[in-house]
Amino acid sequence: MKKIALITGATSGIGRAIAVKLAKEGCNLIITGRRADRLSELQKEIQDKSEVKVLTLNFDVRVYKEVEDSLSNLPKEWKDIDILVNNAGLAVGLNPIHQGVVDDWERMIDTNVKGLLYVTRLVTPGMVERKSGHIINLCSIAGKDSYANGNVYCATKHAVDALSKGMRIDLLPYNIKVTQICPGAVETEFSLVRFKGDESRANQVYKGFTPLFADDIANAVFYAVSQPTHVDIQDMLVMPTAQATGTIFHKEA
Repeated sequence: MKKIALITGATSGIGRAIAVKLAKEGCNLIITGRRADRLSELQKEIQDKSEVKVLTLNFDVRVYKEVEDSLSNLPKEWKDIDILVNNAGLAVGLNPIHQGVVDDWERMIDTNVKGLLYVTRLVTPGMVERKSGHIINLCSIAGKDSYANGNVYCATKHAVDALSKGMRIDLLPYNIKVTQICPGAVETEFSLVRFKGDESRANQVYKGFTPLFADDIANAVFYAVSQPTHVDIQDMLVMPTAQATGTIFHKEA
């Protein structure tokens, strides 16, 4: 029987690449996101290229009632989720703490921390009951290394790091694996969202070096989930060759 993987934030970037990769490797997918049109496009793309099944769920991870309504009412054949990929996340703004925008803070905290918790809370009871499952939390180099003007984003990703460790302890008696994957600079919509649609600023982020691409992180996810049952890849830091820390890069002129 094919495994079922639930991927949040599957409408673009890393989440989309993970969905395509896991489908290619034979997983049936539950893909979630806020943009229904993109979910439908991805569903069609995957089903045209493979024999896996794809269920789309259109909800915002920041709104608990939407998450609960979607995940508490899954069709019977979709209830036994084997792999949960907590991918939905974002950075908004790049301000020093004394000039921070409260709305930006709330969007990051609600998505990166509370959204991850909401989805995990609704999926893990089934894993506990079956004594089987694998949770993948998409963190960041920002969960390991703080940097100027990244204060609240870094705080949310440090929270993901702590939550991943806590989940691993709590779920250990139930044979549930917890993997955290921390990418460095990945060329996706990330910077465009951070700079609120300012393409000129977003494009500067990746100039002068070769960043990671979404497929690189999808490959890392598949590596983790494809290990034998006795192996848990607990924490993976994936960086571009040109990046040493959260802020130190080697860039060509």
